[in-house]
Amino acid sequence: MRTFDVQSVGIEKPADAVFTYIARPENLPKWTSAFSRADATSADLVTPNGSMPIKLATLSSKECGTIDWKMTFPDGQVACAYSRVTADGDRRSIYSFVLMAPPVPLEMLEGALNEQMKTLAKELQKLKKILEE
Repeated sequence: MRTFDVQSVGIEKPADAVFTYIARPENLPKWTSAFSRADATSADLVTPNGSMPIKLATLSSKECGTIDWKMTFPDGQVACAYSRVTADGDRRSIYSFVLMAPPVPLEMLEGALNEQMKTLAKELQKLKKILEE
C-alpha cells in the first residue's frame, strides 16, 4: 500500500526567490488549502470539521534548499511535511514536495492519500502562478 507521493513543479523564477517565498510560513495560506492562518510558531489547520489550532515549526536550510514543517496537534500527535527548492539554471527552479499519508485508519488510507495528491497538484500550480506573476 502506498504511503507517500512526491510531486514537483517547474517555476520560472530563480531558486533564491522561490525559497524565500515558500520558507515564510505566513505565505502558506496563500498557496495551500491546508491553512487559513500561519506564522512562525502556530497555524490554523483547515479540516472537514472546521479550523484547528496547531503548533507549527518551519525548518529550513537555504544552503540545502530544504523547507520542512513540523506540525504538532492539540492531542500531541506530530506530522511533518518535506520539500525542496532546486535551481534549474539561473532563472528557473524546481519545487518538490513529499506528501506523506495522513494519520487515518488503514482502511481509509488509500482514498485519503489519493485526495491529498489531487489537492497538492492544484496547490503546486497555484504556487507556480503566484511566483511567476
